[in-house]
Amino acid sequence: MNVLFLITGLLFVFAIGYLFSNDRKHIKYKRIVIMLAAQLVLVFTLMNTSVGLTIVTNIGNFFEELMAIADAGIEFVLGGIVNKGEEPFIFTALLPLVFLSVLIGVLNHVKILPVIIKYTGFVLSKITGMGKLESYFAVSTAVLGQPEVFLTILKQIPLLSPKRIYTICTSAMSAVSMAMVGAYMTMLEPQYVVTAVALNIFSALIIANIINPYDLSDEEDLMQTDEQERVPFFQMVSQSVMDGFKLVVTVAAMLLGFISLMELINVMFLGVFNVSFQTLMGYIFAPIAFLMGVPWSEVVEAGSIMATKLVTNEFVAMLNFGEISAGLSEKTVAIISVYLVSFANFGTVGIIAGSIRSISEKQGNYISKVALKLLLGATLASVISGTMMGLVI
Repeated sequence: MNVLFLITGLLFVFAIGYLFSNDRKHIKYKRIVIMLAAQLVLVFTLMNTSVGLTIVTNIGNFFEELMAIADAGIEFVLGGIVNKGEEPFIFTALLPLVFLSVLIGVLNHVKILPVIIKYTGFVLSKITGMGKLESYFAVSTAVLGQPEVFLTILKQIPLLSPKRIYTICTSAMSAVSMAMVGAYMTMLEPQYVVTAVALNIFSALIIANIINPYDLSDEEDLMQTDEQERVPFFQMVSQSVMDGFKLVVTVAAMLLGFISLMELINVMFLGVFNVSFQTLMGYIFAPIAFLMGVPWSEVVEAGSIMATKLVTNEFVAMLNFGEISAGLSEKTVAIISVYLVSFANFGTVGIIAGSIRSISEKQGNYISKVALKLLLGATLASVISGTMMGLVI
């Protein structure tokens, strides 16, 4: 049965992708099959073997330790504000982002991350058949996050073709930064978060080869990354602290606004139609959830969470998911958890379009023009990753 739902989920993605493809005649079937095979190996290894489970467990423990270390600074500055036994979301999930931002800055400063990203991207390009830049970007955005990752290819962005811009932006929406992983692990099972990060790298490139297929000549496939001006170590730490704090404030503000807005819409729909907006959206997304492998009895709840992520953001969806996940099956929890680990939502499209426009107005205008297709591609990538997880649960 799991294999059947793998097929239905992937067929759904291919059908929608084919419908909106820019060049149906040149869809890269060979690349797609190779990347799907790589995902199958990944998901079976990480979820069904002792080696994979050890890797996932150790990564989860590593981030738990990092979050515990971050608590030292939080306790010193804000200790005593919270009543004993209470765990406000901003303390447990958001404020640790400041420390994680500093850690990423340090690893980047001492050239550890650039080496990892470069060689992982090189290996990925050999597996996927994609360009060196696309493979580099798919890996680096999963570490650095966006919009910061765009700064590493600052000079190349104005020179890229529309098709290549679409591919890297799909990767940016499908991946999540290392700094966010720790926050997600406070709301979802760490094993699902780790597996989703790995699957999403391939899922974004699979979608690119359906919606946005193209070939590159050797001359076009040159890659040049732009190193930021090296600053003194403690200046870098200070900048990383402020970047992390800005991220905390941004996420907190978005949660305040989006959660309140969602509540207002729900109240209005309940008053007029006697059904909440989230439940209504759940019915719309229910067939997709079913094709991914969610049991029929739980598709409306799952569809509601999927829709919430799309119209608000993944944090709002994860918080709502946490309220209902105890009553759902392990299979549904696994599939939806993996689906939620990405930036595929309306707000992120605006962030990416603004980031690109700040570098190149022409490219930014193009991204704004194809914003809905970009959101579609990133959402389909999440569907692929969630469907893959359903195979092994």
